[in-house]
Amino acid sequence: MKTIKPISRIILAIGSLSMLAAYFVPLWRILLWAPQYPEGLEMKIFIDTLGGDVKIISALNHYIGMRHIEVSMFPEFSYMIYIVGGMIATGLLTALWGKRFMLVSYFLLIIAVGMAALLDFYLWGYDYGHNLDPSAAIKIEGMTYQPPLIGTKELLNFTAFSGPDVGGWVFIAVGLAIGGVLIYELMSNKK
Repeated sequence: MKTIKPISRIILAIGSLSMLAAYFVPLWRILLWAPQYPEGLEMKIFIDTLGGDVKIISALNHYIGMRHIEVSMFPEFSYMIYIVGGMIATGLLTALWGKRFMLVSYFLLIIAVGMAALLDFYLWGYDYGHNLDPSAAIKIEGMTYQPPLIGTKELLNFTAFSGPDVGGWVFIAVGLAIGGVLIYELMSNKK
């Protein structure tokens, strides 16, 4: 079994520990702008709760038949702390043991968790934006209100943006750093 270099192990440890930020800062955010809300409305998604203007957004969404946004509609909040904790522990074990197969496995784990999180968010958004109350005050035939997965989208008179917040950017940076370490290890072994 090939061993990774000390600098790679240090980067792994620092990257893994930096994911502790996920317990304190928001991971994702959704922003909404409209003529009646020029300052915008914001919903922040943390590892185990929601923050920002959730009550206002939820009340507005109710007029078009969307369900009220509540923490209880996200079962992920009950186990995300353990998934992130497992990722941190796996990264630290990889740095400690220093085997290349573990580095590859850790990088694949980061990619898999990131893709699963995006898929989960997409499926929630699809359900939330398509399963509307037929007795809603405002109905537009054929209109759905799925928030964007990443980027900007026009929804009636609102412009909606969805993207990573501080914690999400930390995960992206860690994934890129671990990918860079993996490339470095593979390239240095060819020499």
